[in-house]
Amino acid sequence: MGDVWSAGDAYEGYIGRWSRPVAEAFVRWLDVPAGRRWLDVGCGTGALTETVLTTADPERVVGVDPSEGFLAHTRERIGGDARATFQVGDARSLPVPDRGFDAVVSGLALNFMPGPRPAVAEFMRVTAPGGVVAAYVWDYAEGMAILRCFWDAATALDRAAAELDEGHRFTGCRPEPLARLWTDAGLGDVAVQAIEVPTVFSGFDDYWRPFLGGQGPAPGYVMSLDEEHRRALRELLRARLPFRTDGSISLTARAWAVRGRSDAQ
Repeated sequence: MGDVWSAGDAYEGYIGRWSRPVAEAFVRWLDVPAGRRWLDVGCGTGALTETVLTTADPERVVGVDPSEGFLAHTRERIGGDARATFQVGDARSLPVPDRGFDAVVSGLALNFMPGPRPAVAEFMRVTAPGGVVAAYVWDYAEGMAILRCFWDAATALDRAAAELDEGHRFTGCRPEPLARLWTDAGLGDVAVQAIEVPTVFSGFDDYWRPFLGGQGPAPGYVMSLDEEHRRALRELLRARLPFRTDGSISLTARAWAVRGRSDAQ
């Protein structure tokens, strides 16, 4: 279903550019004191890692991701900061020692992990007593307008497209399931917060071009279409999107963030 990500440049042009303002709001919400040790699980192209480095004044940050392609992109961008190191690894078996971090975080990755419960158990294993465990995911069902507009148009033309729609597939990306996942794992002081950011496109091409990158469910679907059906989808989107008078398109992207505290002694 195109959920395996590997090319950093393609992701940046598609969704990555909108992940940075969400990461900034998330780190501010956590309010972790300076000088702490952070672990970024599923660090991808490094939006959250970079935000921690620039705004949270950490002692160090370790980024873990299963994609060497993403990590190569991240090392190139922010590898010069001596506080940051990166490792290939699986969220269900993190390559780091027990209780080694004051803040264990994951940005826009939890729903792609095969089985979130084992991943959250690993988050807890590597969190120091009293440390923060937190994550955020896109609200695919309602609040991620970039994708909601796309899949609504795609399924209007092809009912089979609904099988790829993240809003239908990732039902855990909502406040109640996220809170339950954290509470069931044994974390204390669990809270959920909406983070909403504007996503403004300069014009239709700015919106459409990233869907031609072929990576991720929606771009993978676009590139699976023949030229006639791809053109039909493009023109339906052009007719449906809310254009401003200057030709730009103003949408919003909402993420749900969850945090809790490790009470292990």
